[in-house]
Amino acid sequence: MSARPTVTVQKTKTTVPLPNVFTSPLRYDVVQFAHNAMRKNARHPYAVSRRAGHQTSAESWGTGRAVARIPRVSGGGTSRSGQGAFGNMCRGGRMFAPTKVFRKWTAKANVKVKRLAVKAALAASAIPALVLARGHDIARVPEIPLVVPDNVELLEKTKDAVKFLKDVGVYQDLERVKKSQHIRAGIGKIRNRRYVKKKGPLLVFTKKCPAIGAFRALPGVDISFVSALNLLKLAPGGTFGRLIVFSEGAFKQLDKKLHARKYTLPDSKRVINSAEVQAVVRARKPVPRKQKARPNPNLNPAAKLVNVQVRNEIKRKHQIQGADWSHKLQRNIKERTRVAKLKLRAKLINNAEKRKAAEERIATALKKKAKSKKTKQLGRKYSKIQRMVRRALIRKSKGKKSRHEKPKKKVTAVKKEGEKKKPGKPGDRFRNKDKVKAKLDAKKADRTTYKKKVVQKPKPKKVKISKRKSQTKKTKA
Repeated sequence: MSARPTVTVQKTKTTVPLPNVFTSPLRYDVVQFAHNAMRKNARHPYAVSRRAGHQTSAESWGTGRAVARIPRVSGGGTSRSGQGAFGNMCRGGRMFAPTKVFRKWTAKANVKVKRLAVKAALAASAIPALVLARGHDIARVPEIPLVVPDNVELLEKTKDAVKFLKDVGVYQDLERVKKSQHIRAGIGKIRNRRYVKKKGPLLVFTKKCPAIGAFRALPGVDISFVSALNLLKLAPGGTFGRLIVFSEGAFKQLDKKLHARKYTLPDSKRVINSAEVQAVVRARKPVPRKQKARPNPNLNPAAKLVNVQVRNEIKRKHQIQGADWSHKLQRNIKERTRVAKLKLRAKLINNAEKRKAAEERIATALKKKAKSKKTKQLGRKYSKIQRMVRRALIRKSKGKKSRHEKPKKKVTAVKKEGEKKKPGKPGDRFRNKDKVKAKLDAKKADRTTYKKKVVQKPKPKKVKISKRKSQTKKTKA
């Protein structure tokens, strides 16, 4: 609702007090109801012919002939004879529930309701947001509601009317209306109402004047009088917020013609929360909780498992709520201090690789601790690092070298030619692990390399022919 006390009259730059009508409540529901009732009063009665579908002689064949009991065309010698007639399911029959002229075409609305709707529509026309929402182009309109001097009613030519609208900043809305013109959807396009277009501004004058002839040729423009404001023009289609151009005289007469008074809306929050109202109002009822549908374990075996899971979850929550967490907090503090000490000790290790390995082990152990709940196992993992760090610290305090320090490389003498290799000590092969490993890798490489085997054909065996000695003994001569 507009809250400005005065409105400027364009071109003359004089001010006019804002009428009380524009403080009316915006009752969109009332506007729609009244608009719907008033729109029905302009309807034309229509109906189909009283004799349609019954202009033939037809009679039912009755039962016993294995056909439907619908009336059938009498006679013979043509395909039409014997066909169903009169019914809405038959070809050439009447419609179901034929329309009649004596239907109730009009609707009544109370006078006070219609007046309230008119006031609401006028109040909405003073709010720029609602005017924009209705689709009007008000980019160049200087003020809303728009009031112009009374000499507008004396214009006789359309070109003068166009010039006036351009000066006021409303002509841009007429161009929008021109662009919106299109062919009507439906059968109305062949019933002498071919084109449709959007609504433009509404001009409100005091009485009949020559300006009506000047403005009526412009597309989308409607003209109305203060004494006969029509809701169908103020809120076309039941949607308020139309762009209205008032003449100064018409603007001043609004309150008088509409019997409008100033509406002051109460502070509803303050009224509701006041002691007087709260003493009478009943206490707030507790909202009943909707119970979830419990699955039947007898019909659904999976429901048994669900019930057990739900019961266990409730039990666990109760255990957590009633538990004493003080000992856990103390244990956490002790754990943190222990980890901090371990990290400090790890930093004291001279050997970089060993130090890094110790730090990594601490980090992995901490990660696993966060995942697992078994602190005893983690304690064992920490103890290895503790022992290692403790030994390193003891050796350092005694001035001994740490085991983790890398041994210095020994300078080997250059081997002279002709010198025999000295026999190695029994533990050399364990000391020189890298060399042994290299040899083993070389052997493996030799094994894996593929060598093509030459398949030799077997030589044919030589067969020795032995002369058999004759079994007959030579007789001595």
